This record gives sequence, structure tokens and C-alpha cells, in this order.
Amino acid sequence: MQRLIMAAAVVLLPGLLTTPVSADEQTGSGRAAISFPRIGSPSAPWGAGSFRFGVSASATQTEDRNTNTDWYRWTLPAADGGLGRSPFVGDGVDGYTLALSDIDLLAALRVDSYRFGIEWARVEPRRGRIDEAALVHYGRVIDALLARGIRPVVVIHHFANPVWVDDPEDPGCADGPGDTNLCGLEHPEGGPLVVREMAEHATLLAERFGDRVHEWVTLNEPMIYLLFSHAFGAGPPGKADLNTANFAGRFVPAVRNYIAAHAAMYRAIKAVDRRAGVGLTASVKQYVAVRDGRVSTEPRDRAALDRFRWFFELSFLTSVRAGTFDADYDGRPDEWHPEWRDTLDWLGIQLYDRTGVSDPGAEPGPNTLPVINVNVCGVPPCYPALDPSYFVPDMNYESDPQGLYPVLTDFGRRFPNLPLMVTESGIASASGKRRAEFVVRALEAIGRARAAGVDVRGYYHWSLLDNFEWLAGYTPRFGLYAVDRATMRRTPTEAVGVYARIAGTRTLSPQLRREYGGTGPLSPEPAR
Repeated sequence: MQRLIMAAAVVLLPGLLTTPVSADEQTGSGRAAISFPRIGSPSAPWGAGSFRFGVSASATQTEDRNTNTDWYRWTLPAADGGLGRSPFVGDGVDGYTLALSDIDLLAALRVDSYRFGIEWARVEPRRGRIDEAALVHYGRVIDALLARGIRPVVVIHHFANPVWVDDPEDPGCADGPGDTNLCGLEHPEGGPLVVREMAEHATLLAERFGDRVHEWVTLNEPMIYLLFSHAFGAGPPGKADLNTANFAGRFVPAVRNYIAAHAAMYRAIKAVDRRAGVGLTASVKQYVAVRDGRVSTEPRDRAALDRFRWFFELSFLTSVRAGTFDADYDGRPDEWHPEWRDTLDWLGIQLYDRTGVSDPGAEPGPNTLPVINVNVCGVPPCYPALDPSYFVPDMNYESDPQGLYPVLTDFGRRFPNLPLMVTESGIASASGKRRAEFVVRALEAIGRARAAGVDVRGYYHWSLLDNFEWLAGYTPRFGLYAVDRATMRRTPTEAVGVYARIAGTRTLSPQLRREYGGTGPLSPEPAR
């Protein structure tokens, strides 16, 4: 178990054409302006070449009075009747109470779009019982966004469930599936019920909001969620099934049913609004084959890298594109699921960190991922550091500010007919300048990728507000706006003015590029 936890820490904590980009611009040395066109469809052919500026947020990570989620039960201290398994989410950052006033913060950023979640556990706190007041609330948020000219993108499932989906206090599901505990995705009887409930929830949201919301995310970072919940037991419902005994019988069924849930939600939305743009977002990494602290060219380490990437990123995406399922993760399809095929209109890319990968050989070590049989590491000196200033202390990883360029160009080659959007990008820092630098350098990388012909249609910064960062609690601060949780006061960081200038002019100016961009060191993280 200790080896599994260590491996988990590495994996989880983790016009219509732009102005051509010159060779000098690619490195930032020329500091020419980079222009971005207006917002368009994230998926339709007529949206090719368009671009949007946006911000992302999550219901569970921000909302107050959100007591019916599994994360609330999981994190509530034991002395108060919860499980106390990780830092307490509490009342978030009052994101439910202050939702309408927070739209003023979005308007000040001059962004085109807001990607946010509708909390399933708030809408359906008990199985089959819909809270009309919650739907009215989210409807008002959508209307307020549209009134300010901000296009909503709704996330249906972002890591959290109503407790009745898979009760973390009853992970063994002693009584079998029922209205208070469906037993979760991996259960032979309960799993299909969860899929059906997720599709019904998507239908409800599409019917209620589909006249105003035309862009949807079914699942946020599905493999991160599955690793949290079903592989490492690090988050609710706390099932640690990434081991030889449980992999085929428990973890793989959970993955299969989660893919089925995506496809079912996709088709549910399309049944209401056939022109809707429906995507999912993927957690991706910059992978480095390593050995003894150096970049490795050994075939065994390159093979380990490919093996891990297939498991972590590409197999899920291949399933929803091709309608296949690789049940043993050997790179070859074992099952055919035509109902899954072509259930992805666009893909969200979410990059935060670099990850070293190597082959463990005959003797697994403390950082060996079981079953997939790779060693993974998240920080130098296990791999050569790009720059000491790229290390993010609160997340314990290295984040390459220009890393989106190689990632986007790779995905563009692999999926040439699939539009991409960067749906999360940001850095945890106590420094507003570091946050601003990350915005500028991410957009420089996106500009390069678009100039190289990659169909990238948008950038959403993570996040609007400092918020609850899952296992890390409230220590990491990603927000454009800093939040004092004692008062819930929102204060703009330096990044707010920078991003507003870019989004408002649709231009990354030479001045901003000189001050915040390029490939050199980031500003230092303040000492604390």
C-alpha cells in the first residue's frame, strides 16, 4: 500500500487566422505581437481558425453549503461525523452564494467564455429527488453570463458525486445497489445503474439549459478521477484497485463504465440539441524517459513511457473516438463498442507538470505503478530540471511555461480532425507576477502551435479564484483573484490586469511579451 501511495502522489499531484509567427517569435526573442481572432464554435467546421479567451472553475472546489457531495463526506472531520480523510472542503470560497457577483470579476477580465460546473449532488441530493431551487440558481448564473456577453461552457462531472452514487462510508456496499448507495462504477450491477443515472442527469441539464448552453464537457480529466477514486483510494469512494488482484475485476470495469457514461451523456445531450458541441477534458503531461537522473534513450525506458502514456491518456481517448476498449492495456483493442464511437466533438487539453518515466526492471520500487509496471517521478533530480524557477513548491512538481507547444502539436498530429482547446492552464503561486508570466507564456506557446497549423480554438485559465485543490486543500493558490477565506474577499492579482489587456485587445503585445514572456526563468516564488 505504501508503494501505491507514493506512486499516487506522483501521478495525481499533480480575421479568422492568427498573425504568422516568425522564428524570433517562437523563442520570444523577437517579441512581435501575437493576434488572436474572435470566438467561434469549438467543434463545427466554421469554427476553424477562431479563438476564445476564458476562465475555468469547479463547483466542488468553490461552492459553499455543498454538503451532499462525496468529497464533503470524505473530508469532513471525524469528530464532526465525517471520514476526515483529507483536508476539509468546508464552504469552499462561497462560490454558490457569491456566484452572481463573481460574474463581475469575469466581466473585468474581458473574457469570452466561462467554463464551470453544475454540482450533481446539489441538483439531485437524493436519488430521484431534484432540487428545483438549485436548477433555478444555475439558470440565473447562465442568464447573467449571457447578459454580460460571456458564453457558458458547462461541465457535468468534475470528480464529485452525490453520496448515493458510491457511498465512501460503505465502499464494500454490503447490501448491494440501492437508492442510498448504487455501489459505484466497478460494481457488476451498480455500475450500469450509475451510467444510466449520469445519462439521465445530462438529459435533465440539456432539457433545462440547452436553449442557452450549447457547449458541454461530459467528464473532466477522466483518468485522474479514476485514479483518485478507483486506483489509489486517495479520494472518495476510496477504492484502491490498481493491483494484480483487483485490476481486471474491479478497476477495468470502472473504466469501462466511465467511458460508457461519457458516451451516454454525449448522446443524451445530442438528443436535445443535435448542434451542441460536446467534449471532454484530458489531463496530459510532458513525459520524459529517464534513468539515473538523466534523459534516457534506452528502448526499455522509451517503451515504459509509451506504456504509461497509453494507460494515462491515449487509451480513453481512443475508446471514445474508435469505439474500442483495451481491457489489458497492451495497446491492442479487446472489445468493440460501436455505441462509443465518435462521441467527441472537441478535446480539452489540461497540462500542469512534467513526469519522468522509466522501466523498473525485475524489482519494483517505491515509485512503481503496479500492473502497468512503470516507474514514475514528478520532480528533479529524477530528471534534469529545465529551470529551477519552474518548480512549483505547493504542488511539488515542475511546470514548463512553454510546455503547451509540444503537447498541442503532438495531439494535433495524433488527432488531426479533432479541434482542441486548452481548458485549464495555470500555476500555483503566492506571486501575482508568476501567475501573469504563466498566462503570457502559455498564450505564446498556443500562438506558436496555431501558427504551425494546429486547430487550437481557445484558452481557459485555471482558475478564476483561489480554491480547494483536492488532496492539497487550500494551500495552492491558482486564482487570477486571490481569496481571503476568513472574509471571502476577492482581490485581483497582477495577472488580472495582464489577462484583461490580452483578452480585451485580442493581442499579446510586444510590451507584455517583453515583461512577462519568453523562455527564461520565472519570477521567484516568495519565501514563506
